[in-house]
Amino acid sequence: MTLALNPSNVLGEFYISFWIPTAVLTAALVIKLPTIIRLWRDPLLRAVGGLLLLACGVFVFCTPSTIAAVNRLTGVPNISAPWCYSLITAFCGSCLLLIITWRNGLSDRSAVTRRALRWVVSVYSGVIAALWGLFLLADVPVERLRDLDTYYATTPFMSEEILLYLVAHAVAVLITSKLIWNWVRTEGLDAWLRWGLKLLGAGYVLNLIFDASKLIAVTARWFGRNVDWLSTDLAPPVAALSAILIAVGFILPHAGQYLHDRWRVRRAHRELRPLYQLMRSASGEGVPFVLRATPELRLTRRETFIRDVLLPLARHLDTGLGRRSYDAALDLGHPPERARALAAAVNILDAIEARRRTPEPPEPAAGPDTTSLLQEIGAVSRALRHPDEIEAVRALATAPAESVPVHE
Repeated sequence: MTLALNPSNVLGEFYISFWIPTAVLTAALVIKLPTIIRLWRDPLLRAVGGLLLLACGVFVFCTPSTIAAVNRLTGVPNISAPWCYSLITAFCGSCLLLIITWRNGLSDRSAVTRRALRWVVSVYSGVIAALWGLFLLADVPVERLRDLDTYYATTPFMSEEILLYLVAHAVAVLITSKLIWNWVRTEGLDAWLRWGLKLLGAGYVLNLIFDASKLIAVTARWFGRNVDWLSTDLAPPVAALSAILIAVGFILPHAGQYLHDRWRVRRAHRELRPLYQLMRSASGEGVPFVLRATPELRLTRRETFIRDVLLPLARHLDTGLGRRSYDAALDLGHPPERARALAAAVNILDAIEARRRTPEPPEPAAGPDTTSLLQEIGAVSRALRHPDEIEAVRALATAPAESVPVHE
């Protein structure tokens, strides 16, 4: 005996709880919330917050347990249907508004942009009003928690309501997806923003699969066919996965840039450690006690300390040794940028030794220019991690003149 393969049973293995995208969307909202509160006057940030809040509402109220609770609380069978349809419609309208504003920029006040925004608000507000009007006219006495779309697909007024919300959703998703993918192809985008947009685009493509599944299942009912599994078993996990991708797409540009900035600051702080330790030994100061500080503040303190010690040390710098060290580093095969860092390291080490021999040298008529040195402390600190290279440059720079090859 052979068993027929039931798509519903197969898809059941890939069920995604609606609470998972709800949690991811809530995390996205929590991550964005401090910025939204701090910059509340920014309409774009408010729109992002509102969109994420609507998305959370969609998955909270479209969960079967919540649908049953709302129906029971109001005493109206299937009152959750127009409520959920309205949330979905408001969400996709908000997506359109956000992408139009985000893509064109808040400074864009062109007639085309204003007309597009007004069109979206008026059309989707009208759709929501029509959804409630159609529900009041429909006769839907039997509560359906999971298959309302297909169960009432041929019921007068309710069939029109179901078709209206699916078409409104599909149109918004199609336009939003096209705008996003056009934006992805724009030159000069930040890498984090580009990847965030790609995830948003993938999420909206999945939304098109959701709409197609629902529409096929509903249309099949009109012709007496039953492919309800497309609506009850395929569409929900597709919608959940879509929401996860959309939430991550909103999170990624913010979180990615934040983590990149933290990594850059910590790397700069770590790179300055050799020069910082050298300046501490040269100044004779111990490690100052400081309260807990942000990475940016610790980096600023380290940079300030290095420059504060380098400035008085500059009186002991030998400009002639600096030039010879630079030529020596070039002769040893180092590129110009690396050669400058090695020459500066040699010069600083020589200046520390010179100050120990002569703490107060006579003041020169015109002190050496330390602008370049103070700006390149990161490169100098990295050079100090390679004492063998510094010693090779110093040996060649201080060798007798007749033994030094001429650098071309």
